[in-house]
Amino acid sequence: MTIPSPPPRPSLDRLLASKEIAITCGPGGVGKTTVAAATAVMAACHHGGKVLVLTVDPARRLADALGLAGIGNAERRILPEWFKEAGVTPRGELWAAMLDTQASWDALIERHAPDVRTREEILRNPLYRNISGRFVQSHDYIAMERLFEIHSTGAYDLIVVDTPPSRHALDFLDAPRRMAEFFSSRLLRWLIVPYRSRVITMASRPFQQVADRVLGTQFLTDISEFFILFQSMHAGFIERAEAVVRLLGERRTTFVVVSTLESTPLAEAELFSEELLRRHLHLGAVVLNRTLPDYLRDPEALATASALENRAEEVATRLDTDPALTAPLLREVAESFINFSLVARREAE
Repeated sequence: MTIPSPPPRPSLDRLLASKEIAITCGPGGVGKTTVAAATAVMAACHHGGKVLVLTVDPARRLADALGLAGIGNAERRILPEWFKEAGVTPRGELWAAMLDTQASWDALIERHAPDVRTREEILRNPLYRNISGRFVQSHDYIAMERLFEIHSTGAYDLIVVDTPPSRHALDFLDAPRRMAEFFSSRLLRWLIVPYRSRVITMASRPFQQVADRVLGTQFLTDISEFFILFQSMHAGFIERAEAVVRLLGERRTTFVVVSTLESTPLAEAELFSEELLRRHLHLGAVVLNRTLPDYLRDPEALATASALENRAEEVATRLDTDPALTAPLLREVAESFINFSLVARREAE
C-alpha cells in the first residue's frame, strides 16, 4: 500500500504563483508597505515574468521601502544591478509605481471624454483641479481605475497593491458603488437640472434659493456646468467600476492582510478579514509582521539572562574591563532580554 505524501505546506510564495493581483491591506503602522515591496521582490526573484508593486496609499513610503526615490504614476523598472548589490539574481523583472491622483484623473478624462471639446472643457474648467483632488472618493475611485487599467494591458504577470490603512481600505473597495450613488444623488440632480433645462422646477426652487444665498449664483453655475460635462462620462465610469468589482472577486485576485500581534492592530486585521469573507473576496494569507524569534522563549536562555542580571558585578570582575563600566552594560543586556522574552510569550499566546 502506497501512503500518499502530504500536500505541500501553504506559503505566500505558492499563493502568488497562481495569482495575477495581490492586494495587501490591514491596519496602519504594521509594515504593510514593506511587506508589499518584499512580496513583489520575492515574486520577481522566484517566479520570473514581470512584477509590479503599486502603492495607492497617499503616504509616500514605497520609495523608502525599496530604497529608491522618484517613484511616480508611471511604472519604473527596478534595475538588475540594484539586485546585484544585495547579492540577488532575479528570474524576472520588478517594476514600481505610486498613484498620482491628479495625473490619473487627467488620463481618465482624456480616455473617456466623448469628444475632444468635452475633454478640453473639463480639463480647463476652473473647478476641475480642486474637485479632482478633493472629490468624494476621488483617490479611492481613481486607484481602482488605475489598477484596472494596468491589469488590462496584460503587461504584468503579477501586480502587488499596497493600500492605505484598513479603515480607508474599505473605502477603496466601496469606491465604485459610492461614485455611482453620487452621480445618481438628489443633490446632484438639484444642482444640474435647473441649469440644464434653464427652468427651475417647483421642487428644486427652495433648495436653489437657499443655495444661491449661501454659495452664490456664479459658483452654482460653474459647478453645475462642470458636472453636466462630467456626467457625459457617467456610463463609462460606472461600466469600468463594475468591471473592477468583478476583477476583485475573481480567483486570480487575492488579498493579503498584514498585522502585528499587538492587540489593537490584530483586532482591526480580524475585522478586515471578516469583511473580506463577507464580501466573498479571496483571503489568501494573513502576514503577522515583526514577530520575535523563538529563542526569546527558551527557558534556559531566560534563566541565563536572570542570573546575569543578578550577578552582573561578579561577571564584570572576571572580564578584562572596568567593572564600573561593564556591569551596568551587562545588566542592561539582561534586562532587555527579559523584557523581550515577556513580549515573545505574549505573542505566542
